[in-house]
Amino acid sequence: MAAVIQAVGTTAGGAETRALRLAFLAMVAIIAIAPLAVYPIFLMKVMCFALFACAFNLLIGFGGLLSFGHAMFFGMGGYVAAYSAKEWGVTPELAVLLATACTAVLAWVAGLLAIRRQGIYFAMITLALAQMVFFFCLQAPFTGGEDGIQSVPRGKLFGVVDLADNRAMYVFVAAIFLGGFLLIWRIVHSPFGQVLKAIRENEPRAISLGYDTDRYKLVAFILSGTLSGLAGGTKSLVFQLASLTDVHWSMSGEVVLMTLVGGLGTLFGPVVGAAVIVTMQNYLAQLGAWVTVVQGAIFVVCVLAFRRGIVGELGALFKGRKLR
Repeated sequence: MAAVIQAVGTTAGGAETRALRLAFLAMVAIIAIAPLAVYPIFLMKVMCFALFACAFNLLIGFGGLLSFGHAMFFGMGGYVAAYSAKEWGVTPELAVLLATACTAVLAWVAGLLAIRRQGIYFAMITLALAQMVFFFCLQAPFTGGEDGIQSVPRGKLFGVVDLADNRAMYVFVAAIFLGGFLLIWRIVHSPFGQVLKAIRENEPRAISLGYDTDRYKLVAFILSGTLSGLAGGTKSLVFQLASLTDVHWSMSGEVVLMTLVGGLGTLFGPVVGAAVIVTMQNYLAQLGAWVTVVQGAIFVVCVLAFRRGIVGELGALFKGRKLR
């Protein structure tokens, strides 16, 4: 009987891996083909927010830590990339790397302050830190205040490829998104990721096994914040703008919504959730303030009908059919 159960588990695991690989290949194919039918700027926006949501999901979906302040990494990454590209004239790849490095330091400092608390206390500390970063961006002389940093040059990639061409910029953004996604995939399926899941499920037991849970959570927080800054820096180059919108607390709420709608704790859920939310914002813009009402209604429906999110429900359906 035990051998049969083990065989079924192995088969299910292999089928799940094949399904994930097929889903990744399908996503790559969609990214390659989509510009033929959809406006590239919109697609680049979706990929930037998808990477942001995937980074956030790494923390909450696999680490069990709810942050209400991830906009500080996303927005600060945008400001650093925009300022370095416009004022220092660095190439776009260096601007994005600077944004990523600066948000890694910010995530390390924020993590040291917040990671020793749990639950609502952790969430409130991250929200408070994000509000401090927001007011810093509002008052600092080099951020442009309420106007932000505008007319950011995209520059030339490696000094050769002109990113003013949307096609070249699209390839650049797609490479960053796919690279970040594969990094998150590797983290989740690494021994570090397995320990992180164990901490999420039962932290006292992980501590009893000898794991330094605070250190694991801090590393996860830094990785999540760093990838969020990478997404924010890339977005500022796409739209040639860094604004207070990206560092506002509402942006932290949006990334929570994207993750929950797509599927918490799944690899592709945040990508689907980001695509759904950004599409609604883009194509329902004529509704004005009613867009938020529509988003709220869709969120309520998803919570009631798809408690595991869109991808989570599809994955559960796939597993159930395989087991049967």
